[in-house]
Amino acid sequence: MTATDTHRAIDAVWRIESAKLIAGLTRMVRDVGLAEELAQDALVVALEKWPETGVPDNPGAWLMQTAKNRAIDRLRRRKLLDRKHEQIGYELESDQDGHEEKFFDKLDDDIGDDLLRLVFISCHPVLSTEARVALTLRLLGGLTTDEIARAFLAAEPTIAQRIVRAKRTLADAQVPFEVPRGEELAQRVSSVLEVIYLVFNEGYSATAGDDWMRPNLCEDALRLGRILAGLMPKEAEAFGLVALMEIQASRSKARTGPDGQPILLLDQDRSRWDRLQIQRGLAALERAVQLGGSDGPYVLQAAIAACHARAATAQDTPWARIAQLYQRLAARTPSPVVELNRAVAVSMAFGPQAALPLVDALLQEPSMKQYHLLPSVRGDLLFKLGRREEARVEFERAAGLTRNARERDFLLGRAAECA
Repeated sequence: MTATDTHRAIDAVWRIESAKLIAGLTRMVRDVGLAEELAQDALVVALEKWPETGVPDNPGAWLMQTAKNRAIDRLRRRKLLDRKHEQIGYELESDQDGHEEKFFDKLDDDIGDDLLRLVFISCHPVLSTEARVALTLRLLGGLTTDEIARAFLAAEPTIAQRIVRAKRTLADAQVPFEVPRGEELAQRVSSVLEVIYLVFNEGYSATAGDDWMRPNLCEDALRLGRILAGLMPKEAEAFGLVALMEIQASRSKARTGPDGQPILLLDQDRSRWDRLQIQRGLAALERAVQLGGSDGPYVLQAAIAACHARAATAQDTPWARIAQLYQRLAARTPSPVVELNRAVAVSMAFGPQAALPLVDALLQEPSMKQYHLLPSVRGDLLFKLGRREEARVEFERAAGLTRNARERDFLLGRAAECA
């Protein structure tokens, strides 16, 4: 194996093992920042040694043992007995036989629980949404600061500072490394799901930049969603989110043309949809329903996506059923965006004339003033009604609001059709 191959292998191992490594270390040192530092130390050692010795048979265990050794060295050297590490110091002081290694052997226990705890810390409500996303991708996704910055088209120092501040906020707030209980659990699960879906959506329909999609972000979100569903096998909404992401991601290859231009759902070549991924999504949806989550927001959205996935052709799409599902979703989680999507379904089921009043009712909604899809949808309805000059104005307005170059070109193309 060449040095290049080894470094690729190390990168792959890190993406797979880093979250478990950081989770186990956090349980013991009670400081997510210190845990990540110890994990990074282990990675540096791997980068130094593995090109010469080769990748170990169990690289995850090798990294864990190396991180343990580094942690033990730090504890011996610094005698971390300040308030933050008082519990660790007490246990070490009570074990005067020099058996720190036994103490750290606990790192290998309950790794699933540790991962779940790390998920809840990364997505803690004490952090801003932007900080939750960045920290989750860093700690659970294994992404570098540079990768996160490129994914969200942000400056690397900005992302670095965001992550540093997030860790400091968690430490200052003394956020416990535990799975919340009772009413707090439901609120925190909602926060976790929101973060994962935000990551997925940014990959599926990029808000800015030259590309309409960033598939790597979709893959990262899907991996995190699958992990969460595995860790919380009775959480219907976790399976609902996985179902939604699987079904949406199944269309990825059909969503862009040869030059990267967007292809709308009804115009996509459905033979290019990933049927295996659709089946995985439908299975996750079925599991969510079995768990009693039929009216959960993510389960309802997954049910809508399933309507499209099950339709052999665009003409077979059950638009009336989709409109009903959007109505249920709006009752569960009122949102002008949901209402806009419902209007699209109503248009497809009952005609543009039935949908236009629904869209017009959203024009005065403050949160929709800068939302480019509102004039885009309105322009499409006006175009179908033969009101082409009004449609052109709407498409041009939508093009002026979007920050995505591919979407802007597409909308300007729609405006040109109105001439």
